[in-house]
Amino acid sequence: MKHAVKIAGAAGLTALAFAALPAWAQDAALQAPAAAKTAATVNKGDTAWMMTSTVLVMMMILPGLALFYGGLTRAKNMLSTMTQIGAVACLAMLLWVMYGYTLAFGPDLAGGGFLTNFIGSFDKAFLSGVTSASQAATFTAGVEIPEYVFICFQMTFAAITVALVLGSVVERMKFSAVMVFGAVWLTIVYFPIAHMVWASSGVFFKLGALDFAGGTVVHINAGVSALVASIMLGKRMGYPTTPMPPHSLTLTGVGTGLLWVGWFGFNAGSALEANGSAALAMLNTFVATASGGLFWMLVERARGHKGSALGFCSGIIAGLVAVTPAAGNSGPFGAIVLGAVASVVCFFAVSVLKPRLGYDDALDAFGVHGVGGMIGAIGTGIVYAPSLGGPGAADYAMGAKLLVQIEAVVTTVIWASIGTVIAILIAKAVTGLRVAPEVEQEGLDLGEHGERAYN
Repeated sequence: MKHAVKIAGAAGLTALAFAALPAWAQDAALQAPAAAKTAATVNKGDTAWMMTSTVLVMMMILPGLALFYGGLTRAKNMLSTMTQIGAVACLAMLLWVMYGYTLAFGPDLAGGGFLTNFIGSFDKAFLSGVTSASQAATFTAGVEIPEYVFICFQMTFAAITVALVLGSVVERMKFSAVMVFGAVWLTIVYFPIAHMVWASSGVFFKLGALDFAGGTVVHINAGVSALVASIMLGKRMGYPTTPMPPHSLTLTGVGTGLLWVGWFGFNAGSALEANGSAALAMLNTFVATASGGLFWMLVERARGHKGSALGFCSGIIAGLVAVTPAAGNSGPFGAIVLGAVASVVCFFAVSVLKPRLGYDDALDAFGVHGVGGMIGAIGTGIVYAPSLGGPGAADYAMGAKLLVQIEAVVTTVIWASIGTVIAILIAKAVTGLRVAPEVEQEGLDLGEHGERAYN
């Protein structure tokens, strides 16, 4: 994931320094001689890879997440779930080009100051000043990509993050409430956190937080918000006494495959170049995910159950979530360990913690994305160490880095929780938030959209 963007304008301008480098490369970059700075050029191979990665992330939303979540619901809510995901993703795209991009990655606020740690300015609202000649820096000095491509890539991240939140509130939240919630939540939660972690003036970027592709920005953010939203919305009618099994694990399996394939754009694309870092992220996305899928089924067997298709799919997602912040920040064996640990812990979060606490996170958005994201974000500070096969420097200080990672995680949890409370309260005031009991009983497909998924 891009940690900071700097615009170079037309080709031929000097590369804009080293703020474009990931936090873990800043020290080496600052020591480079000024003569090493070269004129910025756009590499067509990098550009093509980033355009491909952007489309892959789009595939994660529609059809990937829509089928994954939709198959986990009851048949009477299949279309409602898919429609909510698609519509809120579309909303995120429009808000991104209106003001989301500038708040997350735009120029600093006039005069700088404390607020630049948390949010960008409105200078690029409605993509003001962006043209086909504008360029965005990559992690290599003098190598850039078209800014429009970077905008599109980041736009898909915003879209899928808000869609992930909906996994906890399906089958009982009004479509209108979803849209109001999405608009407010993106504005006060996602855009600021993206700035804090990935923009060069963001507080956690400056502290050197490691988040290659969105452990904090995407998964912890979405997972914690999902938990808060589900608690405020209340349980589904009949939960937990009425059985509510997935209506189509086949569709969930198809969605899982699409998510895994799309995740290569998510993780390997976050290198912003077609290079060795992207290759490492790709390999880690293979092996951490494979580890997660198998270990979930192993835990099922150890607990006296059969290894299930649902468990396999859940483990795949847990592995993907955990490796996201570590994709380019870990060696392959560190990624395998992260996937395994996340899968085991997420299993217990879903099967033990949730029933014990009694909240109705319908599709386990918190149990997998929230918990798995925390494991991945904190674990990245461990597997980054060169002694464990990571790409860190020889004098890597694991304790100091872990402290930064924990600070980023805690801040994300608090920010997302408060922002979600505000967004839910606004949605409730505007729309009423929850469907009527008869609509919930009948199903949101008919009650909210006047259609059936199946005849």
